[in-house]
Amino acid sequence: MGFRLALLAWVGALGATLWAFTWTLGQPGLGAARVVAAIAVAGVAWALLRHVRRTNTTLARFVEALRHGDFATRFDGRGGAGFDDLGRALDSAMRDLQTQRRRGAEELRFLEALVDDLPVAVLTVEEQRGVSPVNKVARRLFDRHEGVRPADFATYGETFARRLAEPGATSRELLLLNVGGGVQRAIVRAATLERLGAPVRVVTVEPVQSTLDAVEVEAQTDLVRVLTHEILNSLTPVTSLAGTAAVLLGEEEPDIAEARLAVATLARRAEGLRRFIDSYRAVARPPEPRRRRFAAEPFAAELARLFGVEWLDHRLDVEVEPGLVLDADPDLLAQALINLLRNAAQASAPPAGGGRVRLSIRDAAIEVEDDGPGVPDEIRGDVFLPFFTTRPQGTGVGLNLVRQTVVGHGWRIEIATGALGGALFRIGVTD
Repeated sequence: MGFRLALLAWVGALGATLWAFTWTLGQPGLGAARVVAAIAVAGVAWALLRHVRRTNTTLARFVEALRHGDFATRFDGRGGAGFDDLGRALDSAMRDLQTQRRRGAEELRFLEALVDDLPVAVLTVEEQRGVSPVNKVARRLFDRHEGVRPADFATYGETFARRLAEPGATSRELLLLNVGGGVQRAIVRAATLERLGAPVRVVTVEPVQSTLDAVEVEAQTDLVRVLTHEILNSLTPVTSLAGTAAVLLGEEEPDIAEARLAVATLARRAEGLRRFIDSYRAVARPPEPRRRRFAAEPFAAELARLFGVEWLDHRLDVEVEPGLVLDADPDLLAQALINLLRNAAQASAPPAGGGRVRLSIRDAAIEVEDDGPGVPDEIRGDVFLPFFTTRPQGTGVGLNLVRQTVVGHGWRIEIATGALGGALFRIGVTD
């Protein structure tokens, strides 16, 4: 029966026995009955206390099991403990908690396995525990030291050891590390988290040497391909003109006028080849940005004036976010945008288009757009290569220098089709 009914029954029984005992006290000659009544009162009182105590003990054991995380226990309502409804509710809650705990444990095992199998090394830095490798890659890369202090990791690189010892904010940089059997470049990121109220720095190390090597080889292949094409294009007429001049001057009656014309043309072609090589030397020396903060509106106005002087028949629309302040090298950025604006003007020049160009400078991006024919998808990956050009008089240097300036600032550049129908060069200026 329920705890309430059982309690009422025992209280009723206690009341009845007390009444009987009191009644016997007023009746002479009922000594034996009086003793029996007293025993009955004591027995019922003991049974009532036992009922309450058993229920309290059952509840206490249940709560104690819950406190120790034993979600498999169940409320024992047998033996007259009562609280049937409460017991069912508590059992249901315990089953839910047990299910949630099992799911939480499964999720934790999944996350632990995921972190352990990550292709990036993960380390934690704590004040008490020191530096701890968290996953397989970390344990494989950092296996040549003893100790848990950041200084113990100096064997992999002095700068890396200093970064482990530096508390503070999120950081990201490319470091040279002596790991994996040799010195290689790796991207090192650090962030501060909190565990049990204490700060924990999480450091990830991603070796990228093999990726960079592959990219470098691919870039060298592209560069050699373009250089070979351009140099051969320049050497072919030079060789032909030199042969023509030699033939003319070797005749019994040399044609001096024709020979002079051939030599003059040869000199011009040689000078063109020299300028091409100078352009290559400029590409080989990437600029180093000297950043400072400056207002975007007067900067854009100056670009518009320079554009107007060179391209009188073109329309330039300038859009600048009011009050915007840029953090960049103004000279390098101006040169990069002048190159983009010049390319846009050349692409949109009649009859190719209507001669309209747009310059937009916002907080997150700088865009240069034209209404020309655009850049075909198949060559968008080549237009930033050194000396790649689709124009007969182009050098193929301008867009490469633009990309070097953008990358030097830690930004990115991409090509799309703009609202005007032509090419849209977008520089993402968010670091």
